[in-house]
Amino acid sequence: MSGVICLNADLGELPGAEGRALDAALLGVLTRCNVACGGHAGDEASMRETVRVAKQDGVRIGAHPSYPDLENFGRVSMALPQDVLAASLAAQIAALAAIASEEGASLVHLKPHGALYNDAAKDDALAALIVSLTQRAGISELIGPPRSALETAAQAAGLTFIAEGFADRSYEPDGALTPRKMPGAVLTDSGVIESKAVTMARDGTVIARTGETLHLGIRTLCLHSDTPGADVHAVHLRAALEAAGLRIAP
Repeated sequence: MSGVICLNADLGELPGAEGRALDAALLGVLTRCNVACGGHAGDEASMRETVRVAKQDGVRIGAHPSYPDLENFGRVSMALPQDVLAASLAAQIAALAAIASEEGASLVHLKPHGALYNDAAKDDALAALIVSLTQRAGISELIGPPRSALETAAQAAGLTFIAEGFADRSYEPDGALTPRKMPGAVLTDSGVIESKAVTMARDGTVIARTGETLHLGIRTLCLHSDTPGADVHAVHLRAALEAAGLRIAP
């Protein structure tokens, strides 16, 4: 059991003033943020504003690189030559790192986005590439799915791995998220989500879609920023965790 949980969210993914306002509201709840850096979303303005507010709020900042696929929001696997993918990911990370430096901040973790996250969870070569890029960027912490190729590669390289859970998603018996195309993959009942979050944070366990109890050792919970009312849901979720006696910290 653990009495501490980190809350993270993927930010810089929605455009314009409305997107920046939502990110700012979420940053008042989070302990870490993962900033889109141009692969699936994000531009110089969104990165800079997110970094500024995160620094002001004392939220740890991380890079959120993706397959270079704005059209599909990084949610489709891409069979790119490794050197091409490596160059794109390195450029995304470097762009955010440069902005963070200019704002007097630094990147403390990395979390892959979307299809890249899912692919690296089960592809040893892709996991090794992401770990190598993380190290080359001078970043020492990697967020990813528990019991994954990413966790194995990160630990072998001496990186700090932060196992991530999703309170609004269903899990399969092997610990993978239920594919979104399946019924019940995305949970919408706030009471169910809050109860699940407390159990994941307090006990490190989650009940799979088929009934098995999974011991995943979750250290951070992801709060999705692209669902309607995300800022309000985040406040309620944090309150539920704190009411259960959990301390929210990076």
